[in-house]
Amino acid sequence: MVQHATNRASAIDGRTTRHPGYTVSQQKRKRVEEIFEWLKTVGVLRKVKLRGVQRVGWLFTFAAAVYNLVRMRNLVEAAT
Repeated sequence: MVQHATNRASAIDGRTTRHPGYTVSQQKRKRVEEIFEWLKTVGVLRKVKLRGVQRVGWLFTFAAAVYNLVRMRNLVEAAT
């Protein structure tokens, strides 16, 4: 089960967590969060030094493209 196992009450009850789609959703969410974590740490998006929607959008697109290139490199290395 994806739900936390501590002694505190959960805001999400069994009606939600019992469905297999909930587990799949949490797995996909973790993958997306890993991407944004990389963008913030390595891709310099934690403290953006640019101003303006277009420039910050460009930086985000550039950092995401770099992430994809790094990921493709790692996938190719793992396949060989």
